[in-house]
Amino acid sequence: MLLRNERPFALPSESLADFTLSFCFSTGDITQKGYEKKRGKLLSPYIPQIQGEAAAPSQITLDGKHNSTLEPNLHTEAVQAALAKYKERKMPMPSKRRSVLVQSSVEACTPPDTSSASEDEGSLRRQGRIASSTPYQAHPNVEHWFNRVIQGSSTSSSASSTSSHPGGRPHAANSAANTVLADLMAHTHLDNHSAPPDVTGLSERSMHAERPQVASVRGHPRGFNHASVMETGDGVPVNSRVSSKIQQLLNTLKRPKRPPLREFFVDDFEELLDVQQPDPNQPKPEGTQMSPLEGDPLGVVTNWPPALLASLQRWGTMYPKSPCLTALDNAGKAVYTLTYGKLWTRSQKLAYTLLNKLSSRNEPLLRPGDRVALVFPNNDPVMFMVAFYGCLLAELVPVPIEVPLTRKDAGSQQIGFLLGSCGVTLALTTDACQKGLPKAQTGEVATFKGWPRLLWFVTDGKHVVKPPKDWHPPIRDASNEIAYIEYKTSKEGSTMGITISHAAMLSHCHALTQACGYTEGETITNVLDFKRDAGLWHAVLASVMNRMHVISIPYSLMKVNPLSWIQKVHTYKARVAVVKSRDMHWSLLAQRDQRDISLISLRMLIVADGANPWSISSCDAFLNVFQSRGLRPEVICPCASSPESMTVAIRRPPEMGIPPPGKAVLSMSGLSHGVIRVDTEEKLSVLTVQDVGQAMPGARVCVVRVEGTPYLCQTDEVGEICVSSGTIGVAYYGLPGMTKNIFETIPVTSSGSPISDRPFTRTSLMGFIGPDNLVFVVGKMDGLMVVSGRRHNADDVVATALAVEPMKFVYRGRIAVFSVSVLHDERIVVVAEQRPDASEEDSFQWMSRVLQAIDSIHQVGVYCLALVPANTLPKAPLGGIHISETKQRFLEGALHPCNVLMCPHTCVTNLPKPRQKQPGTGVGPASMIVGNLVAGKRIAQACGRDVAQLEDNDQARKVHFLYMQDVLQWRAQATPDHPLFLLLNAKGTVASAASCLQLHKRAERVAVVLMEKGRLNTGDHVALVYPPGIDLIASFYGCLYAGCVPVTVRPPHPQNLATTLPTVKMIVEVSKSVCILTTQAIMKLLKSKEAAAAVDVKTWPLVLDTDDLPRKRPLQIYKPPTPEMLAYLDFSVSTTGILAGVKMSHAATSALCRSIKLQCELYPSRQIAICLDPYCGLGFALWCLCSVYSGHQSILVPPLELETNVSLWLSAVSQYKVRVTFCSYSIMEMCTKGLGAQTEALRLRNVNLSCVRTCMVVAEERPRITLTQSFSKIFKDLGLSPRAVSTTFGCRVNVAICLQGTAGPDPTTVYVDMRALRHDRVRLVERGSPHSLPLMESGKILPGVKVIIANTETKGPLGDSHLGEVWVSSPHNATGYYTVYGEEALHADHFNTKLSFGDTQTVWARTGYLGFLRRTELTDASGERHDALYVVGSLDETLELRGMRYHPIDIETSVIRSHKSIAECAVFTWTNLLVVVVELEGPEQEALDLVALVTNVVLEEHYLIVGVVVVVDPGVIPINSRGEKQRMHLRDGFLADQLDPIYVAYNM
Repeated sequence: MLLRNERPFALPSESLADFTLSFCFSTGDITQKGYEKKRGKLLSPYIPQIQGEAAAPSQITLDGKHNSTLEPNLHTEAVQAALAKYKERKMPMPSKRRSVLVQSSVEACTPPDTSSASEDEGSLRRQGRIASSTPYQAHPNVEHWFNRVIQGSSTSSSASSTSSHPGGRPHAANSAANTVLADLMAHTHLDNHSAPPDVTGLSERSMHAERPQVASVRGHPRGFNHASVMETGDGVPVNSRVSSKIQQLLNTLKRPKRPPLREFFVDDFEELLDVQQPDPNQPKPEGTQMSPLEGDPLGVVTNWPPALLASLQRWGTMYPKSPCLTALDNAGKAVYTLTYGKLWTRSQKLAYTLLNKLSSRNEPLLRPGDRVALVFPNNDPVMFMVAFYGCLLAELVPVPIEVPLTRKDAGSQQIGFLLGSCGVTLALTTDACQKGLPKAQTGEVATFKGWPRLLWFVTDGKHVVKPPKDWHPPIRDASNEIAYIEYKTSKEGSTMGITISHAAMLSHCHALTQACGYTEGETITNVLDFKRDAGLWHAVLASVMNRMHVISIPYSLMKVNPLSWIQKVHTYKARVAVVKSRDMHWSLLAQRDQRDISLISLRMLIVADGANPWSISSCDAFLNVFQSRGLRPEVICPCASSPESMTVAIRRPPEMGIPPPGKAVLSMSGLSHGVIRVDTEEKLSVLTVQDVGQAMPGARVCVVRVEGTPYLCQTDEVGEICVSSGTIGVAYYGLPGMTKNIFETIPVTSSGSPISDRPFTRTSLMGFIGPDNLVFVVGKMDGLMVVSGRRHNADDVVATALAVEPMKFVYRGRIAVFSVSVLHDERIVVVAEQRPDASEEDSFQWMSRVLQAIDSIHQVGVYCLALVPANTLPKAPLGGIHISETKQRFLEGALHPCNVLMCPHTCVTNLPKPRQKQPGTGVGPASMIVGNLVAGKRIAQACGRDVAQLEDNDQARKVHFLYMQDVLQWRAQATPDHPLFLLLNAKGTVASAASCLQLHKRAERVAVVLMEKGRLNTGDHVALVYPPGIDLIASFYGCLYAGCVPVTVRPPHPQNLATTLPTVKMIVEVSKSVCILTTQAIMKLLKSKEAAAAVDVKTWPLVLDTDDLPRKRPLQIYKPPTPEMLAYLDFSVSTTGILAGVKMSHAATSALCRSIKLQCELYPSRQIAICLDPYCGLGFALWCLCSVYSGHQSILVPPLELETNVSLWLSAVSQYKVRVTFCSYSIMEMCTKGLGAQTEALRLRNVNLSCVRTCMVVAEERPRITLTQSFSKIFKDLGLSPRAVSTTFGCRVNVAICLQGTAGPDPTTVYVDMRALRHDRVRLVERGSPHSLPLMESGKILPGVKVIIANTETKGPLGDSHLGEVWVSSPHNATGYYTVYGEEALHADHFNTKLSFGDTQTVWARTGYLGFLRRTELTDASGERHDALYVVGSLDETLELRGMRYHPIDIETSVIRSHKSIAECAVFTWTNLLVVVVELEGPEQEALDLVALVTNVVLEEHYLIVGVVVVVDPGVIPINSRGEKQRMHLRDGFLADQLDPIYVAYNM
C-alpha cells in the first residue's frame, strides 16, 4: 500500500467566472503560482504536446466535479493524455432538422454566433421552416452549426435539381465535427458477410441547396442535387452524403469475425448469449482474511444524561440565556438567535398543543408514538429545531422531509409513499412555508401526487398555547422506542424510512462527542441540511447534548456568497465547521476578494462527504489556498456515513494523538475486479483516495463480499463495509424483509462460521481497511455498475467526463451517470446538461472525446451518451441531479435530449454467436423420405376440396363455360335485368348500377370503338386507366369481346402527378399496350402541362375515351381458339419495388372464379360488398370477374371514398344486410382508427353488423392479428361476430390460394418461438411465453388448390410444422410473368418448378412466401382433419443478419411498442447495417428519446444492433394500396437523401 503524508498540489482548470453557483455535487481544484512549470515537468515524459490544450497560467480551471483518477492534481492531464493517444478518425455526425435544435429551457435562448459562415459538410440552409416562437427566427442562416438532410418524395426516387444557395462557401470536407471519433472502437464491429457496395470513392463536395416551400400533398418530389448522386453496386441512386456517413460508420466498426458455432443444427438449439468468461489473468485477492476492526471503547462519563431530552431540560433550566442556534438571512446577517431557554419553553408549548389541543370528533388527533411530518425550508433551522424537540417531548415520532415545491417534484411521489406507509396524518410547517405551498381551489394545501391526505399545522401561529403550570412533559430514559425517522432514497428511486431509537440517538451523540472531542459551549458552523444526515447529527442532536452554539448557514446564502461559512468561522471564532466538498470548492472560486479572514480558530473541519472519490482534491486545493490564512493541515477531518449506520468513521482532530492521515494511489483496473493494487506503471487509470479516519468509538467494523453470502474479505479485497454498534439505525420502517438483509447481516469467515452473535448493518459503502486501521472508501453501492463482471463507480465516470473540457461545455458541471440493464448486462448511460451557447459541433466533439476518455481510463464502453438542454434534468431537493428520476425518464423516453450518441457496437459483446452454415451437413434424399414421411414427420402438403365433387346444378356450370365473355353473353340473354353491380359514392347513395344486359351492351360498344377507332388487331394489349367504377368493368369485357388483352392500371393522382404518373407510363410501356382506354378527364390529365413535367407525353400510345360511345354492335364477338390463350395481364408493384405483370389464361380465369364461387357459396341471390382497389390480384378478380361468373350482386365501395366518409363501407354492409364482404388492411386500419370512438353514434344511425358471416381481408402477407382483433373488438358493439373476421392469402403466381369462405372450421391461431423462426424452424409454444409470436391461419385452401412446403435451398419437401417456401399447384395458377421489369432472368422457375426428391412429377409455382402447414384437431367439411396454412412472410423482404433470417414486421412490431409516439416503423438493411425508420407522432423534441428506446428493444428482443435510427414525420413511410410498406422505396429515398428526417442517429 503506497501511503504518503505529503499533499500533492491541486488541479488546473478552465475559467470559471461564469460558473454560477448551483449545487450540483461539483467540486474540483484550483491552480497555484508556478503550477504550470510543475505541470510541464510532470507531463513532459508522457505527453506529446497536447494540441493547444495547455491552459494559460492566469486561468483557473475546475474539473467540474472531481478528479478522482491519478494523483488528484493529474486527473485532467490523465484524461488529456488519454485523448492524445487516439488518432483522429472520421465518424458520422448525426443529421438533425433545424427545429429540433430549439432548446426548451429559458436559459437556452442565446442565439449561436452567426458571424462565422463556415458550413458543415453537407449542411443546408433553408428558411421558412421554423415556427415563429423560436429564438433563432432572426437568424435565417444559422444553419452552420448543424447537419441537414434533404427531403424528397416519400414514394419515388425521381426528383428534380434545385438552385444552389447563392452565398454558401464550401467547407473543407473533413470538418472537425466529422473527424472526431477515433478508434475507440478499435476492438469491436460488424461482420460483413457480403462485401458492401464500395461507397468510399465519393466526391465529398459540400451541397448548398435552398428549397422552395412546397405547399402540396406529401410525396411531391422536393428534389436533390444531381451533382452529388451516384449509383451503388445494386443500381440504387445514392446521395454521397448519406452513404459516405454510412461508410464512415462501417469503417469505425471493424471487428474480427467470430469462430463458427459448432453443433449448430441441433433441433432444440437455444440462442445462447455469450457469457463473459473471467479473464484468467485478472488480478485476484492474495491477502489473508481480514479481522474485524474494533473502535475505541465508549468512554464512561460521570454526568452523562440518561436521555437527550434530559440534556435539553438541563440546559434550558440551568443555562436559559446560553445561545443554541443562530439563523442567518440571505445577506449573511444574523436574524435570530435561539437560546436554550427559548428552545425548552417553545418545544414544551408545541408538545402540549399537539397532545391536547388537536382533536377530531372529540378524540385526540395524536397519541404518543404517532408519526408526524416536519416540512421546513432550509433557511429556517429555528422552527425546525423547535418542532423536532416539541415532537420528542410529546413522544411523537418526527419524520423530516423536504418542502414540496410543485405538485410533481422529482421523487415527491416516493416521499408520499413513505408518509403513507408511516401512517402520517399531520404535517408541521411554518406560516411562511405554508403560504408558499401549491394550493387547491378551496385554498387548502394541494394534495401532492402519491401523498396521503394531511392536516397542516403551523408551528409559529396563534394556535400554539402555553401549557398549564402543572403540566410537565414526560422525560424517560433512552429506550428502544423510535425517536425519529430519517428518509433515504435508494438507487432505484424508492424512499425508505430509517427508524432511529432513543438509545441509538443518545449513543450516537455520545460517540460523536468522544470522536470529535466536543466540549460544552463550543461554537460550530454548519452548512449542511439540518434535517437529515450529518447536518442533523452534529447541528441539532450532538450540539444540544453538549450545549454548543450552532451557526446555521442556509443553502440560499451559499449560492449568493460561497465564502459565507468561512466568514462566519472567522467572525464567531468557530472551533468546528461541518461542510461538504462542494462548499470548500465554491469558497475557492471567491476567495480572492477576501484578505482579512482567518481560520486559525478551527480545530476541526468535518468533511461530511469525505468518502466521495473526489473529496480529496477539494481538501487539497482548499488547504493550498487557506493554509496561509491560518488553516492547519491536520484540521481537515473527512468522515464516512450512511443513513442506516449513521457515522461509520471519522478522522480524529489533531489533539487526540492519532497516526498521520493516509493516501492510496490505486489501480482502477484492479478496483474494477474488486482488488486493491497500488499502481506503479499505468499512470492514466488510477484512483487516489484518502482515508476517512478510524472507526467510531464502541463500533466493530468489517468488510464483506458484495454479492452472495457475507464472507469476510481478504485484506487486499474491496467489499461492503459493515458496522455493529449501539449507535446505528434499527430498521426500515414497515419493511421487515429489507430490514433483515441490511440491518441483520451476520458476516462469516471463509469456513462459514459467524464472526459474532451480534448482527452487523451494511453501510452501502465500498472500501477496505488500510494500515494503522484507517478506513478507506472507494465508492457507494448506489453508484456501483457491474458491466461484464467488472465493477465501475458512477462517480468515477462522472469525474472522467468532467475532466474532458470541464466548464467549456457542460452546464454547471451537471452530469448524471447510471446503468440500465439491456440484454442481460448493465450498460452505462451518461447524461449531461449542455451549456445554452454550445454549438452542434462542440457537442459532438465533446461527446466523442468523452467516449475516448472513459474507454481509455476505465476500459469500459459507454452505451449511450445524451445531452439535454441546460436546467432540464430533474433536481434533487438541494439542486443536485435526481439520478433515479433521470434514469426513469431515460427508460420511458421522456428525457428529451438535444443530442444522443449510442454506442451499442462498442459495448454489447454478449450477443449470440453469428450463425454460420456448416458445410457438409446436408442430409441426402434417400435417408430422408419414406412413403409420405420426411425425417419421421408427415410431409407438409395439403389441398382444398375436389372441384369435380362440388359440381352443382347452377345453369352456368351446365354450360361449362371456359370464357368469361361467353358467361356475360349468356347472362344477358338468360337474366337480362338481374342487377350485377351497384357503385356507391361517398354519401352512400348509388352512383351507378349495371344489370347483365346493360353491362353486355356497354361492353359491345367499347369493342366497336377498339375495332373501328383503334383499328386494333386480335391479341393487342390495351391499358385501361379508369377510376374504380362500372366503366372499368365494361371496358374489360369490351376488350375480351374485341379479342384484345386488357391491362388494368391505377389512374394517376391529379395532385401528385410527379410520383404517380411515371408508374402509369412504366406499366403502359412494359405491357406493350398499343392503346389506352380511359375517361375524358383522365385523357386531358395524361396530356396536360403538369404531366409533361413528369413524363414524356409525346410517347403515349393511342388514347381513346369511352365517355360517349357509338350505339353500334360489333359484327362478331371474338372467340379464342383455345382456353390457354391469354385473357388479361395483371400488373402490380411488389413491396420490394419490382414491377411485374403475370399472364392469366382464359382457363385460369374461369377456374379462379369457379373456385371462389364454391368456397364462398356465391349464387345469383347473394349480395357481397367489396371495398378494394380493382387494379390487380384478388381485388381485381372480385371486382370485375366473380359477379359475372357467379351471378351474385356486388356492392362496390371505392376505397378512396372512405377518405371523406370513413363509415361508408360498414354502413353499406349494414344497409344491404351483406353476409360476405371483402376489404384490405388499410381500410380496416382506417375504420379502427377513424371509427373507434364513434361506435355509439353508428349504433344510433342503426348500423348493425350482425348480418356479416365472413369479412375477409385481402392480403399478400402474414395476417395482422392485432389489427384484425382490435377491429373485431371495436365493432363487436355493432353486432359483428368475433368469428367473422378472417384473412385471405394470394400472391403473384396465384392470386387466391386461401380464402376463409363460408363453410369449414374457424381460423386457428398458434404461438411460435420467434428465435426458432430466425433459424427457419417452427417451435410451437404456449401463449404468453417469452419470445412468442402469434400467427393466424391465412384462411382455408381453395377448392382445386394443392400446397406443399419446400426447402428454399435443397428444393426438397419438408415435414409438418417446418418452415419453408409455400409452393402451389392449381388450375388457376397464372401461366407466367409477362415481364419482371428489371429482373427477367431471376424468376423463370417461379411458375414451373419441381421437387428435388419425393413427388418429382407435379409442376408447382413458387409463391416466394415462407410458411408452414400444420395438421389441426379440427375437421373440415369433408370430414378430414383440417390442414392449416400459416404464412410467415415474404422471402424477398427477409433480412439476413448475423447468419439468421429476420422478418421486418417482427422488428417493426417491437419498435412500435417501445414508445407511445411511434406511429409507424419500417426497417431495411444497407451494407449489413440495420436501418430503422420511425414516424414520430408527437412534438419534435421527442425525436431523440426514440433513438435509445429503439436500440434497446431491438437488442433485447431480436439480439440485433441497430446501425442507423431515422426519425421522420408521420406519412413518410410509403404504403401501397394494399396497406403494405414499401421498404425498398423507403431505402432508396433515404439513400438519395429525400426523407427530410427530423433526426438521423448513426449508432457506433
